[in-house]
Amino acid sequence: MLQPKRTKFRKAQKGRMKGNSGRGHQLSNGMFGIKSMDSSFITSRQLEAARIAATRYMKRQGQLWIKIFPDKPITKKPLEVRMGKGKGAPEYFVAVVKPGRIMFEVAGVPLEVAQEALRLAAQKLPVKTKFVVARDYDAA
Repeated sequence: MLQPKRTKFRKAQKGRMKGNSGRGHQLSNGMFGIKSMDSSFITSRQLEAARIAATRYMKRQGQLWIKIFPDKPITKKPLEVRMGKGKGAPEYFVAVVKPGRIMFEVAGVPLEVAQEALRLAAQKLPVKTKFVVARDYDAA
């Protein structure tokens, strides 16, 4: 069977999201966080909606960290354009999220406030999430 000819310049493809997250699977800044249970592309609009929901509930007390960044461009051709003529222009940017990835972290608020704020943020995201607490957290 003939192998397809490999060209030097290849178009950037969307790729696969196989396996678990290799990095970013432990809390690094805050005491509480939400961890992804699925793999998905998360757009910058979804991230911003989740951030606004969480900070609004926390009434801007404490601190919120977004641990993922949308750095992958998703391209799209205009409507009613024929095939060919190259790749489309970037339409929006996404963050690739795999299972186990910490997406948001919170510190400086009580457990109940952090839990509700991150629950509201998780509702804006297209993945199943899990609330996680740091190991060195003491509920005193």
